[in-house]
Amino acid sequence: MSTESYEDALEKLGELLSKKSDLGNVAVAKIKQLTNELEELDSNKSSDAVERIKSGFIHFKTHNYEKNPSLYNALAKSQSPKFLVFACADSRVCPSHVLNFQLGEAFIVRNIANMVPPYDKTRHSGVGAALEYPVTVLNVENILVIGHSCCGGIKGLMSIEDDAAPTKTDFIENWVQICTPAKNRIKQDFKDLSFDDQCTNCEKEAVNVSLGNLLSYPFVRERVVKNKLAIRGAHYDFVKGTFALWELDFKTTPAFALS
Repeated sequence: MSTESYEDALEKLGELLSKKSDLGNVAVAKIKQLTNELEELDSNKSSDAVERIKSGFIHFKTHNYEKNPSLYNALAKSQSPKFLVFACADSRVCPSHVLNFQLGEAFIVRNIANMVPPYDKTRHSGVGAALEYPVTVLNVENILVIGHSCCGGIKGLMSIEDDAAPTKTDFIENWVQICTPAKNRIKQDFKDLSFDDQCTNCEKEAVNVSLGNLLSYPFVRERVVKNKLAIRGAHYDFVKGTFALWELDFKTTPAFALS
């Protein structure tokens, strides 16, 4: 709608309300009613959210914090996690729940589709910092990249037909294209499979791309070469209730699987 036609419509609406005083009163009353209903609904939602946060913390404090003071006293002084975990931000796949990590055990980085971008001080400084600190300061001994079933980020990646096409999102498409090599390989090697099966394979292959990207970080590569740091990939299938784990050699066939 042009500016002129928009202004015309507003002027006509004003004329209608001024000529039909009863209609104007009805409209005002209706708008006020709708506003009150929306405010009440918003207030209820806000109250529910606040109560959930409060009850969650109370449960944690009662069942965890107060029952294990020695642990929290130790954590107050320092942390020495053995694992650095890259996991998806998906609400269904929290690694602390899936692998039963306790506080202080794992330094966890979560993002869309559990991706590790290649070394780049400008484009990916946030991930670089989240990787550098646990590796060089906390001296973690293991890095684990966990993919998962039904990953929306991977599905989005596999849905991009032309990598040069303009993006439809502000951030997501640019981010997931970090693992474009995985998509290209799956499209080539598994072109006869259904789209869903291609996505499942890409969930694993994207982990391998991230494992390769980890080695582009000098402080990671140095520790891997000196056997001070182990790198592994994994895939958690929450539909089947299985967990596959493999080593740095980029094979998607698991070293072992849990079911």
